Amino acid sequence: MRLAVCAWLLAAALCVTGPALSQEDEGRAQAQPADESSGEEGTREDDALEDGTVQDESPAARGLEEKPLWEVGVVGGGGWLPDYPAADENHVRGIALPYLVYRGDFFRSGDGSGPRGLLVDVPWLELNIGLDASFPVDSSDNDAREGMDDLDYLLEAGPKLIVKLLYDDPINDLDLSLATRGVISTDISSNYRYQGVTVNPAVTIRRNDLFGVDLRGSASLGATFGSERFNEYFYEVRDRDVRPDRERFSADAGYVGSELSLGLSWGPTDRIRLFGGTQIGIWKGAENEDSPLFRDNVTFAVGGGLRWSFFVSERKVWR
Repeated sequence: MRLAVCAWLLAAALCVTGPALSQEDEGRAQAQPADESSGEEGTREDDALEDGTVQDESPAARGLEEKPLWEVGVVGGGGWLPDYPAADENHVRGIALPYLVYRGDFFRSGDGSGPRGLLVDVPWLELNIGLDASFPVDSSDNDAREGMDDLDYLLEAGPKLIVKLLYDDPINDLDLSLATRGVISTDISSNYRYQGVTVNPAVTIRRNDLFGVDLRGSASLGATFGSERFNEYFYEVRDRDVRPDRERFSADAGYVGSELSLGLSWGPTDRIRLFGGTQIGIWKGAENEDSPLFRDNVTFAVGGGLRWSFFVSERKVWR
């Protein structure tokens, strides 16, 4: 419980101490000439931009857009998802929650990623403290886990490093990332247990204006490596859970698997955004593929939903 609470407190503290640069401030920074006494330097820079001898470094030229500092609304979605990594059964799951988008300098949430506090944020590099979560599993609904303890919600928190290889491209993004996160399982009401650590390297590519409209596409390929305790959570079979078709198994730390994710999102209005995608899990070669709970080398998931912002700030930022 301590890990999750500390992560939320850190995010809240960064949110308070890190206001974003306002539209007015950004405009002043862009418009101020180098020589205020004469304005001649500003004129020469304008001429250089026109003839192409100087590169335009304005936010718009770098692919940034003016967006509200914050948005409040609801987000809902669902999908047909595997019960756990390498499971051979899928179930339909969904959720609807209040939704906050915040685009500050030191804290951001909901704008293409989960809540995260920014420790480093330069055009080509980002280091953040992020949060993530996953759905629970009722073991009575899964043949492989029948009679075993349920899998609770998983909450994850930890640092993530992102290298932005196409940071100066206004349309395309190509990112390399490495996340390390501590994991806690919880039934939300009272039970919180530490479940180890994961390491997730990934490569992600995005295009921001497919077909010339507000349609965004993304593709990501990432791998997961888990500590012994994390892998035990999914693949360990204890003495009390042994039965004729489920032998005793002791899980080890190591490679969990890889996932290929493809997604699309579309904004029919400034306040509504629809999203959908699919994910292919590739579990062949995992450290614990001999577990009786390891049932399938390849899994598939599909899902979608929408985000609806009821209220937005008048203050704008470049993001």
